[in-house]
Amino acid sequence: MKKIFKTTVHNLDETEKLAKNFARLVRKNGAFVCLYGDIGAGKTAFSRFCAKYMNVKEKVTSPSFVIINEYHSGDIPVYHFDLYRLENEGVKTIADELTEYSKDGVLTLVEWAQFSDVELPFGRIEIKIDYIDDNTRSFEFSTNSEKYIDILEGLKQ
Repeated sequence: MKKIFKTTVHNLDETEKLAKNFARLVRKNGAFVCLYGDIGAGKTAFSRFCAKYMNVKEKVTSPSFVIINEYHSGDIPVYHFDLYRLENEGVKTIADELTEYSKDGVLTLVEWAQFSDVELPFGRIEIKIDYIDDNTRSFEFSTNSEKYIDILEGLKQ
């Protein structure tokens, strides 16, 4: 059973509100989140806002050149991956690390998840972000995992 929540945001403030609500819902147990979208869609902005509302104190930056940034100053650890530079073959080299970061009690955000041809064998939330225009983005949240259904239901409220 696949659960889906769709919404459209019309500016960066609305993106921040969506991320704040999402952070509230994952704050206690964490989540493994795959983000999909073209360059400029808003993957890093959404991730940055999530970290902000998880009370991360460090400056949150795109992990494009380092593959992963780790933040331990917030409510729970936040791990921010970027698979763009790895592409398909390179992702295989970090498959074990991705599995390690899928445990409960952490928030793992994986940008450019579409570059992974590695089947992720664990429950996750997938967020597809589509660029509509300079201000507008469409967000589609989905999960096949029972443990994340409450999060998607919470986003609807």
